[in-house]
Amino acid sequence: MSPHHHAYLWHGHGTLLVTPGDAHRRPGHPEFPTAPVMPLETAHWLLKASAHVRATFPRPTEAAAWYTEQLQQHTGILTGTYAPAPDPGEIVRRLTAREDLVGGWWTTGGRFLHLGLIACGPHPHRPQHPCPLRTGQASASPGAPTP
Repeated sequence: MSPHHHAYLWHGHGTLLVTPGDAHRRPGHPEFPTAPVMPLETAHWLLKASAHVRATFPRPTEAAAWYTEQLQQHTGILTGTYAPAPDPGEIVRRLTAREDLVGGWWTTGGRFLHLGLIACGPHPHRPQHPCPLRTGQASASPGAPTP
């Protein structure tokens, strides 16, 4: 399968990240495949149930557009101060280099927003991780690009 990026988004209460501990965010834990929270290692998204895939992008420009759009949609609920979002050109450069792109922000109500674009086909640092699309069960947002 040709190189691509899978998009992931989690927006939930921050206590789910650490309650009770973080074992559910590690492969091998019985809840890991279906737990909605992000894994401790970004490449481990590929080991979770394919239903967590929000979209799949064969082109870095499309993936960068999704990432910046999601961040813009949530800007009004971010709390605290954060470094500025990466320039869209820098996002495209990183994705073209087959890097993962992830971000996390605290939002109102003690919630946490996680956005991730995870390299696949294969992952550059975890080539043994299977592509969620190979299972034939990948799920994406309506109208989301897929390879």
